[in-house]
Amino acid sequence: MIAQVRGTVVTVGMTSAVIDVNGFGMAVLVTPATASGLRIGTEVTLATSLVVREDSMTLYGFADAAGRDLFELLITANGVGPKLAQAALAVHGPDDLRLAIAEADLAALTKVPGIGRKGAEKISLELRDKVGPPIRTGQSVASEPVDTWRDQVMLGLQGLGWSAKDAEAACDRVAEDATGTESVAELMRAALQTLARK
Repeated sequence: MIAQVRGTVVTVGMTSAVIDVNGFGMAVLVTPATASGLRIGTEVTLATSLVVREDSMTLYGFADAAGRDLFELLITANGVGPKLAQAALAVHGPDDLRLAIAEADLAALTKVPGIGRKGAEKISLELRDKVGPPIRTGQSVASEPVDTWRDQVMLGLQGLGWSAKDAEAACDRVAEDATGTESVAELMRAALQTLARK
């Protein structure tokens, strides 16, 4: 198990990054919130989870151990794979997601693309006694100028499975209320919420 990666950020996408670890380029899948805190050329430490399948080995990265631990708990639930777990953490931060599961907040859980009402009920039933209380890590993400976020959010939405048309429409709706002080992660969450209401 690779529980942590520390190195220099080589590339950053909306849902992935490459970290140079002593000359090895480690490809890591991340949430948009985690990606927005990474800067090319800077050193970073990510909590990670290696998911091994018959045909692949995929490394998922998180800003802190709380995100990783919740991801690993989510994928133990029946019907929840790594992509769905990562989508859940993209829509809700770890604390909000823990709360939604613990309180069986089906409205919050069904905002995640791929989770319907029955799926939300099953996740809450299976995990509510295991998630523990919210941790409140106090993680902050640097704000981005409002005119630089659109492409990043569109790529992130498409990476989570939405069509380019839906992603563009969601960005249009978010842009109407954007003040220019929001982080990319906040704008991404707002876009996901508009799509969940469709």
